[in-house]
Amino acid sequence: MKLNKKKFKPIKNFFVSIAKFVDKFIVIPITKFFLSITNFFDKNGKYFEKWITKTNSLIFISLIMALATFFVVDSKSVQLSETSAEVIYDQSVNYIYNQEAYVVEGLPESVDITLIGRSSDLYLARQLSTHDVTIDLSGLKPGTHKVNLNYRQSLSSIDYKLDPSVATVIIYPKKSNTKTVTIDLLNDDRLDEKLFIKEIKSDTDEVYIKGAEHVLSKVATVKALLDVNNIPNPSVGDIAMKDIPLLAYDESGNIIDVEIVPSKIDATIKITSPSKELPVKIIPKGNVVFGKAISTMTSDVTKITVYGDETVLESLNYIPIEIDVEGLKDSKEYSETIKKPTGVRALSSNTINIKVTLEEEATREITDVRINSINLASGLVVNAASQNDIMIPVIVKGVSSVIEGIDASSIAATIDLSGYGEGEHEVDVVVTGTDERVSYTPKTKKVKIIIKKL
Repeated sequence: MKLNKKKFKPIKNFFVSIAKFVDKFIVIPITKFFLSITNFFDKNGKYFEKWITKTNSLIFISLIMALATFFVVDSKSVQLSETSAEVIYDQSVNYIYNQEAYVVEGLPESVDITLIGRSSDLYLARQLSTHDVTIDLSGLKPGTHKVNLNYRQSLSSIDYKLDPSVATVIIYPKKSNTKTVTIDLLNDDRLDEKLFIKEIKSDTDEVYIKGAEHVLSKVATVKALLDVNNIPNPSVGDIAMKDIPLLAYDESGNIIDVEIVPSKIDATIKITSPSKELPVKIIPKGNVVFGKAISTMTSDVTKITVYGDETVLESLNYIPIEIDVEGLKDSKEYSETIKKPTGVRALSSNTINIKVTLEEEATREITDVRINSINLASGLVVNAASQNDIMIPVIVKGVSSVIEGIDASSIAATIDLSGYGEGEHEVDVVVTGTDERVSYTPKTKKVKIIIKKL
């Protein structure tokens, strides 16, 4: 019959450790002690050598060492024979049940194990490091059950206690539903501002969710969380992403613990860089001093390339730059930060320098500016009450060289008919022009109109 060397190795190591202890703390110190005595009596070395070689002296020394060894080993053996306890915390629990057919609630994730026994046995148990705790649910039907936790002992000479030792579990039949997968972008603000994620296509649109019926009913959506930080070298083109994790959420956005099959999906990201070159439009705000007008407004940037969503870019015709000219007396240079329009991610230029020059103001009257209506309700038609309510004169003010080139085609006169119904009404006239250096004032402030049904 062959002996299992691995089984007796801990015992061998135990006695080797005792031998090392005796050698380190008894034999070596005593040897050093007698060497120091020898050095002290170095002048009388012959006398000491004669004494130490006597039979009686050797017997006396051996007796002292034997007694010392006896007391040390005896105290050690008493210590090892005493009963003590040791707690092993947070040991994982293994579960045995049909995970394809059932869902179990109430299973403890970990337990504390208290080992009770002789110190020598506890020492051996620590070396073996086998602390398997299991809950066996095989054979149990759906419902509520109290089950014992089982601990596989490494040594039969040790008693143990588990905390907890009993678990109350609820077993449910496992159900399944299908859910449509949506993809959420995380950290999309960290993508290069000139890049835009136009489209994300996943390799699957639907997944199965599995769990207890009352838990599945809480699931509102299943999302794939695509972290932009995980996109390798983002650039224009199609990029394949692997193993995007899926999570289930309820209506409040809380994560629901259910099984998702598959638990991860693959997707292809289409990255574009939509851009559009737009002119800069300088818009003065306020009025310069009386008798003066803006002659020129020049800037070091006349066109800007903007980056963003294509639908946003389609709606933009220019980049507005507002400057404050209230009370301006002389020519002035402005340095402005360009504000990004809503939906625009990046600009080719972020600052602009503008020079405004002033000259003497002149006035001119532009006649026969046609009035147009806006926001008239459907099913209605509007007519002017008289010929004077069809066209109006407009007063323009600015530098002579500027207002000389203005005609009626560059002026828009409008009346806003929001909320107006059938009948005769008197409404305000609003006048605007294409040149921001010129002020436009309608000579006729109000006109009469008649609204009828079609």
